[in-house]
Amino acid sequence: MTAIAYLGLGSNQGNREENLRQAIRRLDALTGIRVLRASSVYETEPFGYVEQAAFLNMAVSVETDLSPEQLLEAALSVERELGRIRTVRWGPRTIDIDLLLYGTSCVSLEHLVIPHPGLSQRAFVLVPLRDIWEGGVLPGHNQTIDHYLSLLAEDQKGVREWGAINWEIGSDPSGS
Repeated sequence: MTAIAYLGLGSNQGNREENLRQAIRRLDALTGIRVLRASSVYETEPFGYVEQAAFLNMAVSVETDLSPEQLLEAALSVERELGRIRTVRWGPRTIDIDLLLYGTSCVSLEHLVIPHPGLSQRAFVLVPLRDIWEGGVLPGHNQTIDHYLSLLAEDQKGVREWGAINWEIGSDPSGS
């Protein structure tokens, strides 16, 4: 059985663009995961721990035959491969990959909650997700992305379009 899942990606250490590109390529190369769409990239101020550099954030949709737990483990393995070290909650990171949605499933485990618990309160997640979201209401929320964005105060949004990333092998003329 396959499902469409949505992942949020963020980076604020090193070459942020290349970190995002490599994360998408590595996810796409894993057995059981095929990246379908990638959002634009947005630059955002840090959330939680604010004494750090700005993030580049984006979202991707994937087709997967992995379970939610297996998909989470795959995302965590890509984070480790790209040098993610967890020290400070919401702190600086080379790459962060969050499992936002998995089909219409709602999951509540100690190590995994779907939909992602902060999804409806974070513009840096909602804006990129809106780029690639093909549904109306969000599973488990019964409201649209635009509804949740309208509830956020202007000072909470702080999401600026940065550009796009060519992640597919052969699509980047520089060869990176």
